[in-house]
Amino acid sequence: MTAMFNLINTLFGLYLMVVLLRLWLQLARADFYNPFSQFIVKATHPILAPLRRILPSVGKVDTATVLLAFAVSMLQIVVISSLFISEIPNLITLIVTASANLLKEALNLLFWMLILRAILSWVSQGQSPIEYVLGQLTEPLMAPVRRLIPPLGGLDLSVLVIIIAVQFVQFLLKDLFPFLSYF
Repeated sequence: MTAMFNLINTLFGLYLMVVLLRLWLQLARADFYNPFSQFIVKATHPILAPLRRILPSVGKVDTATVLLAFAVSMLQIVVISSLFISEIPNLITLIVTASANLLKEALNLLFWMLILRAILSWVSQGQSPIEYVLGQLTEPLMAPVRRLIPPLGGLDLSVLVIIIAVQFVQFLLKDLFPFLSYF
């Protein structure tokens, strides 16, 4: 039972991260011709294409992608609740849980993107197309921190500061929404 729970939770979580990455790529106006970006676009296009015909974008925000992310989060909660908790939450609880789950997954995605960027900065020296997109996605967060805490002896501490802040918010979310540990 635990293996099936982890499999379902992981599959939903991975697809939710891909959808959130699509939204993040759009908001950051990252290079969509990059191979990494093309993977994200191709993984989400079959579902987003019909949604985009119905829902127009609002400014820089693609409402179809936001709706898809929210729908995936809600479906994850409904499937896990019905299979493993034996109780489907009411609509308001479902909306609150899905919103908190989206925030949790977005923070988790940010955490792993920062870790990956830090590791790639030691190894690839800017030659990887993935590192280029990671820079486009994370630099808007890291630049303000770098202005407050400049590199010390060539060591950039902005990644560490943001990771600590992300972990603080993740623990705060777990304190505020203890049921998030199920998802």
